[in-house]
Amino acid sequence: MIESPSPARTRIKICGLTREQDVEAAAAAGADAVGFVLYPKSPRYVSAARAAELAARLPPLVTPVLLFVNASAADVIAASAGVTGAVLQFHGDETAAECATVAARCQRPYWRAARIPAQGGAGLDLLEFARDYSSAQAILLDTLVDGFGGGGKTFNWSRLPPSVPAHLVLSGGLTPANVGAGLAWLRGRGLSLAIDVSSGVESAKGIKDAGKIRQFAAAVRAADASA
Repeated sequence: MIESPSPARTRIKICGLTREQDVEAAAAAGADAVGFVLYPKSPRYVSAARAAELAARLPPLVTPVLLFVNASAADVIAASAGVTGAVLQFHGDETAAECATVAARCQRPYWRAARIPAQGGAGLDLLEFARDYSSAQAILLDTLVDGFGGGGKTFNWSRLPPSVPAHLVLSGGLTPANVGAGLAWLRGRGLSLAIDVSSGVESAKGIKDAGKIRQFAAAVRAADASA
């Protein structure tokens, strides 16, 4: 008997970690990546030195991601030097040339956040955006809010293009209750689809809840199994 192929395993990133116990909870729940926010105006901000301390607690095969918002090249280079194997995530107004140049200087891959209006793609041509940032490892889809992310709001998933020539990471307002629906809407619209959560697994801004992290991971796995 020919067995049906197993569904694709959706990769999970838990972002905005500030405490050792949250890093450990994310790894224990099976997160593939964890994010550290190096944007001083964010309630989830950690310094480059603190990010390095937290990343050092990660087990093998869990990728640290360093999130920057309009940071100087010197700051990005210095921060990445302290975190082995880190991926860079640019979440501000960085141009394609700026992202590619600093990532090459760091010798690290990068993700580029696309900030999407809550009611859909009006004001952002995602296909053009993906072409402009074709050197990015992935395009992260986040909701356009004040403060460059972490606002706990979703955008209208149904209004995204049906085929985007990039690896996609869905973010913005995800929770254990709605992540399955988000996966159902976007699965197959990019080269691959991963998931990024921050506020949806918190008890307070910057304070993760281990139980919610486990629930979120379980919801993603359930969605994979039913795909």
